[in-house]
Amino acid sequence: MEKEPCGIGGKFRKFATMTNRGKLITFEGVEGVGKTTQIALFTEFLRSRGRRFLLTREPGGTALGEDIRKILKFADYGNTFAPETEALLFSSARAQLVREKIVPALERGEDVVSDRFTDSSAAYQGAGRGLGVESIVDLNRFATGGLAPDFTVLLDLDPALGFKRVCSRECESAGKADRMEAFPRYFYERVRETYLVLAAREPNRFLVVDASRSSEEISKEIQNEFVRRFA
Repeated sequence: MEKEPCGIGGKFRKFATMTNRGKLITFEGVEGVGKTTQIALFTEFLRSRGRRFLLTREPGGTALGEDIRKILKFADYGNTFAPETEALLFSSARAQLVREKIVPALERGEDVVSDRFTDSSAAYQGAGRGLGVESIVDLNRFATGGLAPDFTVLLDLDPALGFKRVCSRECESAGKADRMEAFPRYFYERVRETYLVLAAREPNRFLVVDASRSSEEISKEIQNEFVRRFA
């Protein structure tokens, strides 16, 4: 008789069969698409419907992840990172987040709402940094133990408009762009194209939303689609 595979892979295969598990909901998009606003509106929607949820972000969400976030976004030596180093740092933070926070919450029957997840790495490091989308997909699969989102909201926007929003935001806060926001525009054009390719591959998981509209219109579309798919 064949034995049940040990380790994290076996655990997640068993976990995937749970009928009372929560939903993993991820928000994706280039800089300036309005993820923060839409996540806040969506979590308020979940709360109004009596759904318990965990809100997290990438990189971050754990003590280790938050330290990695600071390094990736603001370290003085960040411009010297090799693309491979960057990808491995993101996947390390993700591996810890999945095991420490996401899986326990899902197993408790809670939804998990994450500001970015594996698709960000595929788009940013795979395409934007030139490491190859499939290579990053394989790395993500290892880091997460095969855990994938149930519902991914892709806020789609022309990077030129996103840049204007980011610049306006930084001017208002008297801050400066982090290392990722400082990449050139063509980088974000590749990222956007890759996001759309990923969404076309998995239409049953993705909802592609025109992020140039009002926040109220966008939020209503997301909520309606979530109800249609899961209520």
